Order: sequence, then C-alpha cells, then structure tokens
Amino acid sequence: MADDAATPRPQDTVSAAGASPQRDVDEPAGDGAEGQQAGAAGHSPPPAPARRLIPVDRWALAAGLVFVAALAGLAGWLGCRAYEGHTAAANRDLFVQAARQCAVNLSTVDYEHADADVQRILGLATGTFYENFSRRSQAFIDNLRQSRSKLVGTVAEAGLESEAGDEGHVLVAVTVQPVDAKTGQEQPQAWRMRITVKKVGGAAKVSHVAFVS
Repeated sequence: MADDAATPRPQDTVSAAGASPQRDVDEPAGDGAEGQQAGAAGHSPPPAPARRLIPVDRWALAAGLVFVAALAGLAGWLGCRAYEGHTAAANRDLFVQAARQCAVNLSTVDYEHADADVQRILGLATGTFYENFSRRSQAFIDNLRQSRSKLVGTVAEAGLESEAGDEGHVLVAVTVQPVDAKTGQEQPQAWRMRITVKKVGGAAKVSHVAFVS
C-alpha cells in the first residue's frame, strides 16, 4: 500500500509532460528578424534640411517700401523748401511794408497834431533811429509849430534793395504835398529815402533812415 501512494498518477504524468514552459516576462515579444527591422527603422538618417527660398512677393514688398521711403523723403524736402521760400517772401513783404509806413509817418505831419505825429514815428522805430529821433523830437515839434507846417506824403514806389537774415534795406520814393496855412497848397516835392528795417520779435522796426538824392 505504501508503494501505491508513492507512484504518480497517470493524469499527473501527462499533465506535467504536456504543459508548455512559461515565458519569461523580460523576453521580447518579437523574434530576431522583427527586432532588427525595428532597430534599423529607429536609426535611419535624418532628412536633409530644405533650402529657404525667398518668395518673389517679399522682394516686391521690399522694393515698394524703399520707393515709399524715397517719396516721403522727397516730399519732406520739397515741403521744407516751400516753407523756406514762403518765409523769405513773407520777410520781404514785411520789410517793404514797414519801410512804406515809416516814409508816410515822416512825410505826413501836422503842426496841430505834432505830439501824436512824433509818437507815431517813434512807435515804428528801434535802435539808432529811435535814439536819434527821440532826442530831437522836441526840436522837431517846435519847428512844425513855428512854421505852421502841414505835409501829406504819398508813397510813389518802394522796393527791397537787399536783405540779410532779419534785416532788410528798402528804397522808398515819396511825393510830399506841403500845405501852407496862409497861401494854401504848394508845389509837391519828391523825397527818396533808404530805410533799414529789422525784425524785433515778431514785428518789423525801422533802425535807420537816410535821405538820398
């Protein structure tokens, strides 16, 4: 009976012989050929970098920007030149108008309004002319009153001789009509003056007056 217990049963022998061996968990699932193919696929050389090509539209855009910049520069230069020309023309007109007004102030006086006439002349004067005329203004008033003089001046012609910066020299021709209190109107006289005008702040002032023949 002891031998029967030690002898293995037939079904146990068949089960042990027919059982397939267990696979190791670390064994790769694929065979050798499949592994080599996978390795070859993983180590393929990288593709060559594509050449960078600048589209034609980008060159056209760059050329357009350069053209626009050139036009902007030209427009700025023309605008600056136009502004300078306008400023120069405005200065010339300012010099001539101030000289004309000064000539009228000097040639249109009335002994009955001598003080006001002197103030009108000084209001347009500056520099040497202002100093000289203000110093002699009282003698000028006395002479007008003593001679009872009345003069009416009219500018016949005025033109800019030269200019330099904020200063201009203007030649003015004036027709002066004296009016005598006793005998009435006298023969007109022709005066010619060379007047120097200077810009003082935003206004034009007369700095020198010379009578010329």
